Amino acid sequence: MSCLKLDYSKIYKFLPESFIENNEEIVKVALDKLINKTAPGYDYTGWVDYTPKLATHELEDIINAANDIRSKSTCLVVIGIGGSYLGSKASIDLLSKYYSNNDFEVVFLGNDMSSSRLYETLEYLKNKDFCVNVISKSGKTLEPAVAFRFVKELLIEKYGDEYPERVYVTTSRVNSILNDMAKIEGYTRFYIPSDIGGRFSVFTAVGLLPIACAGFDVTQLIKGSIIAYEELNNLPLSENPALIYALIRFLMHKNGMVSEAFVTFEPKAKMIGEWWKQLFGESEGKEHLGLLPISLVYSTDLHSLGQYVQDGKRILFETFLDFRGEKEKCVVNKDKKNLDELNYLVKKDMTFIKDKAMEGTIDAHIDGGVPCIKIEVEEISEYTLGYLFYFYMFTCGVSGYLLDVNPFNQEGVEAYKKNMMKLLKD
Repeated sequence: MSCLKLDYSKIYKFLPESFIENNEEIVKVALDKLINKTAPGYDYTGWVDYTPKLATHELEDIINAANDIRSKSTCLVVIGIGGSYLGSKASIDLLSKYYSNNDFEVVFLGNDMSSSRLYETLEYLKNKDFCVNVISKSGKTLEPAVAFRFVKELLIEKYGDEYPERVYVTTSRVNSILNDMAKIEGYTRFYIPSDIGGRFSVFTAVGLLPIACAGFDVTQLIKGSIIAYEELNNLPLSENPALIYALIRFLMHKNGMVSEAFVTFEPKAKMIGEWWKQLFGESEGKEHLGLLPISLVYSTDLHSLGQYVQDGKRILFETFLDFRGEKEKCVVNKDKKNLDELNYLVKKDMTFIKDKAMEGTIDAHIDGGVPCIKIEVEEISEYTLGYLFYFYMFTCGVSGYLLDVNPFNQEGVEAYKKNMMKLLKD
């Protein structure tokens, strides 16, 4: 039984009740393009069945490397940008406690151009026993490449000739400066499959090594993705949450919506929204098409953008991500004086209060003309996260082909890089 449900019961104010059966053929065509690799971008669809085919020894190599890193350091510096860090960062944030005294830390670097952040991170690392995981397919992406040069200097300063033992690279086998460097210097190497793009790489060493280093069970993450693969590749449209979600996105776009808002009431899921933004934005933003993906954390953002969502231009719809099964119970107790006038909440816990806030928000936004759907995940765990990641990636592949774009290239990303390199070399 699936750990994920798509609740689209309130979409019928905006779409006809027969929207699924009316569009079964176009979804079938898009799905066929993805599964049977018959459309542009097929050579980057290795992720579709990657985890069911993942060899036991490959996963064991990653887990062993993580154990090795944890045995000789108290900190891992992950250097990467975009798909090279978002999946692992999102996973670690979601699975971690808000306040933890873990004896191992994962620090992310090389995903911006802030001199202050780089300087302060290097200063911080001077007092840390650390290893480095550099992630880049080509090794040429400027942000992580520059960050690694600085971190490498610190490694040499701290560990001398033994510094290569603390460097782990995740890169391509061919056409990679980073791979060439690793061979010369003696770094431990992991390889990104040539048929998997960065934003679809969370189930490769790109995502798994940092997640394992943070102390989480990557075997359960893989297990969740395999169950998602088995279900989503076989369920008929009427029962398939990924296909229905992709269809709703397509119809919202077709009906004039400009943006989709990823919404969660769980602050730890904020980076899931950042990962989701890259996944859909980079996959669909082509040929002047695609929904602009934005992410919101409620109820915080209800007090900043809530007014616009409720009464602004009707250009967006919302997809709520709701994690169930919260184990922590914070129950409101009775206060004799009731000066805050909250005794009407006595014996109610924060999950109940949050649920009613979400329900009230969805109803208000629907009444205001904002379509809303909800993705429910039964709990926060490695297993459910693996399922959720695959669910989103599978949806994205089908959704891109519904739009009739290639979801697996990103030529627009190269425009700024070309201009930047020209200016830097002039």
